[in-house]
Amino acid sequence: MTKRTKAEMLENLRVMLRDVFKLRSGGVAYARLARAHGYVDGYMRVLLDTQVASKKELLDLVAEERQGTYGPMTATLEPEVAA
Repeated sequence: MTKRTKAEMLENLRVMLRDVFKLRSGGVAYARLARAHGYVDGYMRVLLDTQVASKKELLDLVAEERQGTYGPMTATLEPEVAA
């Protein structure tokens, strides 16, 4: 079994996300899209559970890939500060 580097695993996730976004915008059958989402969710869970990547790293990666597929966000929201 070959040990993969963090960079390789994050690149695999990027490819999987691009595929999901492509399927979503392509109007494929729900079952196929749901299965692809499941693969991505599981992969991200493994990266979190094994502490290969942090939640912030994964959220940033998803945001980058989403922006690459769908374009820039319409607005940037700042978190609310509790009083």
